[in-house]
Amino acid sequence: MDICQRDLPFKPWMQAKTRRLPGVQPVAKGEWLLRDDAFAAQMGYRDALIATRESEVFKATPESLPMQEELLETVLAVLDSGYKKGRGVTRPDGVQVPLTGPPLLVAARLVQEDLLIMDMAGEPRLVAGVLCFPASWSLAEKFGAGLEAIHDPVADYTAEMAARVRRMFDAIRPEQPLWRANFLRYAKADLHQPRRHGEARPAPASGGFVRVERQTLRKLERTGAVVFGIHTYVIRWNQLSHAEQVAFTEASA
Repeated sequence: MDICQRDLPFKPWMQAKTRRLPGVQPVAKGEWLLRDDAFAAQMGYRDALIATRESEVFKATPESLPMQEELLETVLAVLDSGYKKGRGVTRPDGVQVPLTGPPLLVAARLVQEDLLIMDMAGEPRLVAGVLCFPASWSLAEKFGAGLEAIHDPVADYTAEMAARVRRMFDAIRPEQPLWRANFLRYAKADLHQPRRHGEARPAPASGGFVRVERQTLRKLERTGAVVFGIHTYVIRWNQLSHAEQVAFTEASA
């Protein structure tokens, strides 16, 4: 399904601090979870994927339940005034979400971000996730994996980079989430584009779409788990200025 935003709130390839890996920045107060003009369309698509393909887009280990519960509590505590709380929660698009079922699924039906939980006891490991809008990776393939396996086969994710990312995960403070962004060019706008290791991503001969992921990291205070949030933006390539297209191509080389 093609769902595009009217514009990008930021263009990470245009600034050195967000263009290179890991490009991590502190999240501004109140901006852990964001809502944009594609909220209703993206949430409708997410609801449909959860209803029809739940086993593909949601996975969780039994031991992740306390982490899921804390994540849902955290999400409910920061929802903006566009939400109405009662027996359930009514989203800004008017859809009521009951507060029953797996807590991570409930949280993912409330916010525009895909949500994944890393257990930080020992080697960080992906123990729960709702991934409706994958950009060329598969939840099934990465579920249960550690940081290095999750990032394989990212060419720039060297052993040195892996060590830096692990130190960053260990240093995250619950009161200060972090964010970074990536940017890719796609032939299609569809948000749901899972691929397994070795499957090629079709590249547009011309035109196509720009896909930007704002990725956040937030440590949960009680369980110590780290929540990885992914907010996806898609616009048409021709919405960029010539200078932005040139810079995008150079940064992607």
